[in-house]
Amino acid sequence: MDDVNIELNGIEVVRHGIEVPKPSFKGTLLIQLFGEDGALKDERKVGNLITTAGDEYYAKRGAAAVTPAAPADVTKVTGMKLGTGTTAAAKSGAGAALVTYETGSNNPFDATFPLLVDLASDTGWQIQYKTTWAAGDVTEAALTEAVIVNDAGTDATSSAANTISRVVFSAINKTASDTLVITWNHTFNAS
Repeated sequence: MDDVNIELNGIEVVRHGIEVPKPSFKGTLLIQLFGEDGALKDERKVGNLITTAGDEYYAKRGAAAVTPAAPADVTKVTGMKLGTGTTAAAKSGAGAALVTYETGSNNPFDATFPLLVDLASDTGWQIQYKTTWAAGDVTEAALTEAVIVNDAGTDATSSAANTISRVVFSAINKTASDTLVITWNHTFNAS
């Protein structure tokens, strides 16, 4: 049988006589802004970038679950941070981390998150992260970026090494009476 050469996330993979599909690993985001009365004021559904550090995070988390020779586990992600930067999201470099951190926006994931969702019928799995910034928590007229990080307990920007996912969006005006909810979905499937 002939060798089949494919590229998988920049690495050539060879399978003897077997065609190996390129798996899909992607992120989507739901951003919701609620007013003082609880009414939805703004809603956005956007794609987001899983960074190189995010690819490494998921690979190491999977490998750490293997015995007997499990490698060291990674520092687990703990929440999200917001910012006002507009640099395009990137797998690595300046676009792989918050560009302009919004002071006080470091929040942990909501109490019941992350969730693991079976997409059914062998279509894949999804990890769902959710963080809420309640009324009085972060007031900014131009929020434009969000990240998932492993250092949400630190009220400071995060490096690319601490950031598994980043998104940039058009400005959201969160007033003192608004509540902002970000739900992030990382989907693993083989198609």
